[in-house]
Amino acid sequence: MSYKKANDVLPHNLLSAVQQYIDGEYMYIPRKADSKLQWGANTDTKEIVRARNREILTKRLAGCSVSDLAEQYFLSEKAIYKIINASKNG
Repeated sequence: MSYKKANDVLPHNLLSAVQQYIDGEYMYIPRKADSKLQWGANTDTKEIVRARNREILTKRLAGCSVSDLAEQYFLSEKAIYKIINASKNG
């Protein structure tokens, strides 16, 4: 998300109307419901997390302890257990 100057994107009459309610403060304008994107749609974060989770599962199946995995991946043990259980269910 990037900020845009209202002066650059809004017509003067609309900007004046908005300034009656919020003058000189920040305001978030949400996306329209039909144009919302799923989490990670603009980046490769989802695939990076999937690859990390596969790696965690592989190491766990090879005998690595949950506490070692948590320390290695900077996650809680509970998070490691969730990743392992998700792979069993999914």
